[in-house]
Amino acid sequence: MYQRTPNHVAIIMDGNGRWGKKRRLSRSEGHYAGAKRMEDVIDASIELGIKVLTLYAFSSENWSRPSDEVNYLMDLPVKFFKKKLPEFMRRNIQIRISGNTAPLPDKTREVLARVVASTENNTGIVVNFAFNYGGRGDIIHAAKALIEEVRSGKISKDEMTEERMEQLLYTGDLPSPDIIIRTGGEKRISNFLLWQSAESELYFSDVYFPDFTGELLAEAVGRQPVNSYLSG
Repeated sequence: MYQRTPNHVAIIMDGNGRWGKKRRLSRSEGHYAGAKRMEDVIDASIELGIKVLTLYAFSSENWSRPSDEVNYLMDLPVKFFKKKLPEFMRRNIQIRISGNTAPLPDKTREVLARVVASTENNTGIVVNFAFNYGGRGDIIHAAKALIEEVRSGKISKDEMTEERMEQLLYTGDLPSPDIIIRTGGEKRISNFLLWQSAESELYFSDVYFPDFTGELLAEAVGRQPVNSYLSG
């Protein structure tokens, strides 16, 4: 159990589809419920004093899901960010995106770019959405960039260090996660932050993400609920 408030918490938000199926709803309705819960988790993270929150929103493996589900997952951030951007600005929340956005539909890519640009000077909590993200792809992306730096003469081979490699990851200027939380009952990390999680604590919850409350987040990071919101 974590003994202090972690600087960086990363969450694999698993179980949305199964949450919907359990309630005789569609998987998309489960994803919508997960998006609503995501708002609560951001609120709880702010209350807990967490400085960076990374949320695994769409993995590079998720393209293999049924097309109607993938289409919904591409539309969901468009609606979510258009609705939430004024609040992010008011609350000084900085939004980041980690992942390969090039293959995304234009409207999805454009709204992600807009919310990142709009919030880049905010100085509160950093909420980093891993979107079309895969840990192996992240490492390959950084390795290619590192090789190009050597090829172009920007650095020497002796400067090909772990530190430089880490700087070239999608999360290059963020601290590594202190703890990775996975909801939904599975006990694996599913290609999430493979390099960055080398020394992270792992916490697995059987609760589907739409039911993962602020109180459960506080419990996962070893903190008592800090106000009535978290305990309610």
